[in-house]
Amino acid sequence: MKAQGRREIKELLARHDVHPRRSLGQNFLCDPNLVGRIVRTAGIGPGDQVVEVGAGTGTLTRALAATGATVIAYEVDERLQPVLAEVLAGTDVSARIEDVTRADLDAALPPGEWLMVANLPYNVGTPLVLDVLRRVDRVTRLVVMVQKELADRFLAPPGSKAYGLPSIVVALHATATLAFPVSPSVFFPIPGVDSAVMDIRRRSAPDRAEAALELASAAFQQRRKMLRRSLSGVLPDAVAALAAAGIDGTARPEELAPADFLRLAEVAE
Repeated sequence: MKAQGRREIKELLARHDVHPRRSLGQNFLCDPNLVGRIVRTAGIGPGDQVVEVGAGTGTLTRALAATGATVIAYEVDERLQPVLAEVLAGTDVSARIEDVTRADLDAALPPGEWLMVANLPYNVGTPLVLDVLRRVDRVTRLVVMVQKELADRFLAPPGSKAYGLPSIVVALHATATLAFPVSPSVFFPIPGVDSAVMDIRRRSAPDRAEAALELASAAFQQRRKMLRRSLSGVLPDAVAALAAAGIDGTARPEELAPADFLRLAEVAE
C-alpha cells in the first residue's frame, strides 16, 4: 500500500465518509518521512511488543508492523474501523476499537514488556502518559508525539512556569528527553499548535513515590497558596511536617523539587 501523504489520507477518509473531529483531537500524520523517523527513534524490531494509542488512519500502525514487532493499536473512533481494516490488511496488527483511557491497560496487554509508540490525540496526552507511568510498569518506554506545550511541562524544572504535577510524575518514574520538534504542517488537518516527539524511558520509582505525588497533587490544586495552607487538608499538622522536612511553609508548590515532596512524604509517614 502506498505511503499516506496528505492527498492519500484525504482520499481514504472520503472513501469511508469520515471527517476529522476536533473533539477527539484528530490530527492525522501525513508525512511518511516523519513516520519513519518516529519508528527509527523507537528502534523497534522483531520480538518487541508495541502498543499504539490513536491509530487514526493507520499510517504509523502499518510502519510499526513492518518492523516485525507485535503491535496492538487502540482507536476510540468507531468510524475508523473500516479504514484500519483496509490499511492494515495483510498485517498481524490487533486493532482494538475502544477507549484506552477506560481500559485496564496492564490487564489488557499480553505478558511481557511493552513499548508505547504513538501520535497521541491532543485531548488524552497528559492523563494517559501520567497514568501509564504511575500504574503500568510493563510499559517500559514511551516514544510519543504530544503538543509541544505538554512536552515542556513534562521536562520543566522546579521554579519554572511550566513546572507542575506532570513534571514531578515524569521525574519520579522516568528519564525523559525531547527527541525532536514537529511542525504543524505534517498533520491533516493542520493543528494550531506545535508538537514534539518525547522519548520517555522508565526507571525504578523511589520509595514513597505515590505518597509524594499525592502531596504534590494536593499542593498544586491550590498552586497560589503557601504550602502550609494547601497541605493542611492532607497533613494533620502541615506546619510541623514541613518544618521536619526542612521545607519553608510559606513556599509555593512550584518551588519544591520532586526530592522535597519525597522527603515530606517520608516525614508524614
